[in-house]
Amino acid sequence: MSTNVLRTADGWWVALPPAPGSARAGRTPLDRAVPVDTEAVTTAELIADRDAVREAALSGDVGVPLADLTALSPVTTPCRVVAQMVNYRSHARDSGFTGDIPPAFFRKASGSVSGPGEDVVRPAHVRFLDYEIELGLVMGASLPVGTVVEERDLPSYVAGLVITNDVSARDVQLTKTQFYESKSYPTFTPTGPYLTLLEPDDFDHLPDLRLRLSVNGEPRQDRTLADMIVRPARALTLLARFQTLDPGDLLLTGTPGGTALKAPPKPVEKIGALLPPAVKWKAFFKSQAKNPRYLRAGDVITATIATPDGRIDLGEQRTSVTDTPRTPK
Repeated sequence: MSTNVLRTADGWWVALPPAPGSARAGRTPLDRAVPVDTEAVTTAELIADRDAVREAALSGDVGVPLADLTALSPVTTPCRVVAQMVNYRSHARDSGFTGDIPPAFFRKASGSVSGPGEDVVRPAHVRFLDYEIELGLVMGASLPVGTVVEERDLPSYVAGLVITNDVSARDVQLTKTQFYESKSYPTFTPTGPYLTLLEPDDFDHLPDLRLRLSVNGEPRQDRTLADMIVRPARALTLLARFQTLDPGDLLLTGTPGGTALKAPPKPVEKIGALLPPAVKWKAFFKSQAKNPRYLRAGDVITATIATPDGRIDLGEQRTSVTDTPRTPK
């Protein structure tokens, strides 16, 4: 069974169900945390000290209430943060793609990684801030260039999973065709709360994982990995054609449909293609300004990823949106 690990300013913890015989036993999945006796500081070091995690989980220590801990990102930085583009069929439809979609990747700055309870800070120049729940794969072994990963090989390379939100400044992304900048501002990759370390037999259950994201309680995204176009083993093989990954690095595997941004109707898109770029984008963003689904200050984003039976449960990520104060002119 998978093991959920939490990172705080004081170190690493294993999240556990209520102790047997307690008043909350059987009523809540996880409610206490036991410290991991490890010298590990980075995620890669913790993964290398997996025995310490197992010992903490089996220690019988009552631990402390989970509610008393403030979770940091379980993926420490600096690290490589790589993401897949348009990797769910529902998102492809929303984006106006038809036919085969070639697999593609982009990088995010690891400085964008933030904790599961930190505010998402919208830069002052960004008007159209969007959300993208994504399953994050945390590497447990080096993936050299040229590696071919079969489904059976996944446990050899992937140590665990995390919830991530690929927050996106759409006006920067679209006008500059610039993924790196639009997705790399500080706090644009909320991660956690848990690093869910997997056992080999857990990997058979990955297709059952269900990704859900809501804004202010309104459901926005809800799909399982069955909607995924390029699954993790194939994605790692394609990425290894040109990119090395190391333990502790993070691969975001794409987002399902339901984001705020959607492609315009085909007739509108064809007309827009005839316009000068400045005129086209002015008209497009004028229409987008009427879209209430973009994130605004005060919005609360809730994200969960789990299998229906709870065998794998990455916890709940809850972040609020705030604005960068504008500098007076």
